[in-house]
Amino acid sequence: MYFDRFDICAAHFMFAMLWHDGQWGEIYGKFGQLERIKFRPSPCLNDPRDLNENAREIYRQLVVNHCGIKSTAPKS
Repeated sequence: MYFDRFDICAAHFMFAMLWHDGQWGEIYGKFGQLERIKFRPSPCLNDPRDLNENAREIYRQLVVNHCGIKSTAPKS
């Protein structure tokens, strides 16, 4: 894993998109943070498989930190 601003933003966007608890949840606030730094995700960014390898690793670590599990599958 290496530092790349776009990968970090893409991973946080994917995490917020798949794991937020609704508009009033803490994770939903990531959308506002990404908006403030003018991050515009690709319309093709729909699934963790759409992320590049570095962004997928960042996303995986966000999930592990949030859930305490190694799965990257969203909550059902």
